[in-house]
Amino acid sequence: MDAGTQPELWWEDFKVGEIAEMGRYTFTEADIVAFARRYDPQALHTDPAAAQDSFYGGLIASGWHTCAIGMRLMCETYINRAVSMGSPGVDNIRWLKPVRPGDTLTYRRHVLETRASRSRPEAGLVKSRWDALNQDGELVLTMEGWGMFGRRPK
Repeated sequence: MDAGTQPELWWEDFKVGEIAEMGRYTFTEADIVAFARRYDPQALHTDPAAAQDSFYGGLIASGWHTCAIGMRLMCETYINRAVSMGSPGVDNIRWLKPVRPGDTLTYRRHVLETRASRSRPEAGLVKSRWDALNQDGELVLTMEGWGMFGRRPK
């Protein structure tokens, strides 16, 4: 959050059961190859010709690429507007279907659990599941993890 900007979201604003769309992203061949060349240089992500002979029968996005896009959308839609205090980690990531050039993923956040921090009274924890669905409504990615957020001053 920029200096001088007032936070919009506090720990108390995250409600169990809440589902929020975080945005959409269309994966292009150029994006898939560029990301993979830099961070996940496997032929099924970097070489369209070699990917034809892979288990997937064509170029697919790195799972880490789908996660990175989700992280960007999380920051844009709520983390940078909140009193975010970081995260103790992600518990589960599942890549359920390949993401191909031209696929448009819709990312959503589900609030699963909230609890006040036992060791830091100024903080609360939010457990979320983030899903990504392709343009056909197929679930391609799930992640679960915790975020720490500041509690609203009394």
